Amino acid sequence: MVHQFKIVVGKTQDGYVAYPLGLKGIVVGQGDTYEEALSDVKSAIRFHIETFGSETLELERAPLR
Repeated sequence: MVHQFKIVVGKTQDGYVAYPLGLKGIVVGQGDTYEEALSDVKSAIRFHIETFGSETLELERAPLR
């Protein structure tokens, strides 16, 4: 199953940091460039899900009526 995450990438004084939305736990990537940070966080996401399983996914819930 393929999961899609929104990834926030921000510039810092030392480079870039990136983190996904919708994943339980702390998953962060970093790099000297935008592309390096994005690649690093994608790798961290895969590792996190492989290690901790699908219970780390924050599944969208239907709104209460």
